[in-house]
Amino acid sequence: MFAASASPRRSKWIAPPISSPALWAQWIVPLPLQSPACVAGDTGTALIAPFSGGSMLGLLGLRLPPAGFLLLLPFLLLLLPATPAPHRASYKPVIVVHGLFDSSYSFRHLLEYINETHPGTVVTVLDLFDGRESLRPLWEQVQGFREAVAPIMAKAPRGVHLICYSQGGLVCRALLSVMDEHNVDSFISLSSPQMGQYGDTDYLKWLFPTSMRSNLYRICYSPWGQEFSICNYWHDPHHDDLYLNASSFLALINGERDHPNATAWRKNFLRVGRLVLIGGPDDGVITPWQSSFFGFYDANETVLEMEEQLVYLRDSFGLKTLLARGAIVRCPMAGISHTAWHSNRTLYETCIEPWLS
Repeated sequence: MFAASASPRRSKWIAPPISSPALWAQWIVPLPLQSPACVAGDTGTALIAPFSGGSMLGLLGLRLPPAGFLLLLPFLLLLLPATPAPHRASYKPVIVVHGLFDSSYSFRHLLEYINETHPGTVVTVLDLFDGRESLRPLWEQVQGFREAVAPIMAKAPRGVHLICYSQGGLVCRALLSVMDEHNVDSFISLSSPQMGQYGDTDYLKWLFPTSMRSNLYRICYSPWGQEFSICNYWHDPHHDDLYLNASSFLALINGERDHPNATAWRKNFLRVGRLVLIGGPDDGVITPWQSSFFGFYDANETVLEMEEQLVYLRDSFGLKTLLARGAIVRCPMAGISHTAWHSNRTLYETCIEPWLS
């Protein structure tokens, strides 16, 4: 199922801009130092254990009344060697997957927000398939991202969070389907065309300058067209039969076309702890914008919401099951354009931050 791909570049660890030294200092916040006389706790509070029988003073050859002992206590504490407390990760690691024509640099604001609200969180923006490389077939990208996220997940026994933007949201959904042992707690789909794309955008005009959405199916539903990522999720509601037969990606992860891995993929997808869907009417790129919430056009270009879609009604890959267990969060927000989702502070505080446990 996976197309062969070149060896992906190593994942890139991103910190706040160097112009903010205070943020650099907070990137990994060490836990407080504790001494053997301290009772370790998550708050780092030092609780001094009382000495019994004056044994510590006896070692020094001193006999003091209680008041003298209290005066000497601060100096005695200086003699105790301070040892660092064992590292405890307060927050699960966060993995970020970018979208079409993006790179890790686009997420510098998001990283600052996470660092401010959840200091000490290890955040990885995967620096793969940047720029024009993001046009590579999505199965090829899935394989590359899979190789990058697997070791991160292996080192996080408590699980990880995924924040996946635009086209990256489809890559992440495929990862959840094909990875048997993934441990994703929150999958945050940030303005991603989860039910496909059907709109004339600047991206399409640049890529296919002589085509409009009404005739783009002639390109996208051909073997040549399926070599472009954007055609892997092109969803023409007026040519549904061609979509189902030609789509090598979206129709498969949606369970709209039978394939031998359908049952296993559904089981894998349902391992996710929570699915957070984010999008809005002023996006300007995702068309229809309700695709970010698994809504899409019918043959008359009337938008049907998630609960009216066949993939939901048939529970073909687990949407209905997730909703039944209360594991789907929908967070629509107006007034945000497509390129601003990962830099809008209000959006972060409302729709992302609450789910980064």
